[in-house]
Amino acid sequence: MNRMITPWGEHDLTRFPEDPRDPLRAWDAADEYLLRHLAETGGVDPAGSVVVIGDRWGALTTALAAHHPAQISDSFLAQEATRANVARAGFAPDSVRLLSTRDEVPGQVDVLLVRVPKSLGLLEDQLHRIAPSVHAGTVVLGTGMVKEIHTSTLNLFERILGPTKTSLAEKKARLIFTTPDPELARPRNPWPLTYSLELGIGPASGLAVTNHAGVFCADRLDIGTRFLLQHLPERTGPDRVVDLGCGNGIVGTAAALANPEAHVTFADESHPAMASAKATFRMCAGSAREADFHLGDGLAAFEPGTADLVLNNPPFHTHQTTTDRTSTRMFADARTALRDGGELWVVGNRHLGYHEKLRRMFGTCELVASDPKFVVLRAVKRAR
Repeated sequence: MNRMITPWGEHDLTRFPEDPRDPLRAWDAADEYLLRHLAETGGVDPAGSVVVIGDRWGALTTALAAHHPAQISDSFLAQEATRANVARAGFAPDSVRLLSTRDEVPGQVDVLLVRVPKSLGLLEDQLHRIAPSVHAGTVVLGTGMVKEIHTSTLNLFERILGPTKTSLAEKKARLIFTTPDPELARPRNPWPLTYSLELGIGPASGLAVTNHAGVFCADRLDIGTRFLLQHLPERTGPDRVVDLGCGNGIVGTAAALANPEAHVTFADESHPAMASAKATFRMCAGSAREADFHLGDGLAAFEPGTADLVLNNPPFHTHQTTTDRTSTRMFADARTALRDGGELWVVGNRHLGYHEKLRRMFGTCELVASDPKFVVLRAVKRAR
């Protein structure tokens, strides 16, 4: 746990799930820069409405909790971190409104704070959704690290909200200043995107995929998933299958179509991913086919020892940070969820060394397929 010092007080903040061994802080210089500038320029009108978009672990929302902000986030984990950090700071649960990117935006917004996300598409969708609530007097202030803010980032603010400029860098962070123009003719929001897969092999070939903004590789199928789809296990019978970290849901959908008796659970911590997986599955499998869609912290709420097959393409980034914490937790979750004899199939970059981690956890790991960039691995849960 680390303490963030702000003009609105000092707060002990953590990421979620909390892990005392996690060396990463729940805020960075971009959050500090925004809060400092906001205080220096008059703070927040007590009578005004405050909306915070993309607050990664609740640092901005917690600092401004006395102003009853609404937080709009695409991440279940970010929302849980915010909930815990706000409570730790001594505020009541109803001090803040935790909204997802799928919820209706608040009415009039007087102060709009935007933490620039890694995904340009997600930023585009967020700005389109909030634009009708912004008025000529709205204070619009964005923030991010220098490597996160590009000309294309500023162009989105300018095209969707109004004239935009950026600050000088401080501690490798920048601010974005936008003057809202209510008369601006905004372009159409292009999200979500739908496209057809043309793999030429496997049960996913020719299927339609829906991607909401913010889903990994939202405008195309990522090559790791493509490789896994070409090497999915051929199974029959009433399997309970989990698409862990499902993204747009195409892997679980392909498994469902390949085995009509399988029951698939789609699991992800991303609100846009859940929306995408539901749309992809319904479009491809029809409304009569049953499936479960689980938004949450991995498989923490999944009944242990009940899954026959877990399919996983784990991320190895958290925002801009490279880390193996997510994959480690996913593999551990999968082992807990699997019955004895159940299988975990993983696709990953060769250099990540997942085979070593799986051997330590499962006692076994088989190479199913490989190419110069990726490997597909199979680990079987054995009774200990």
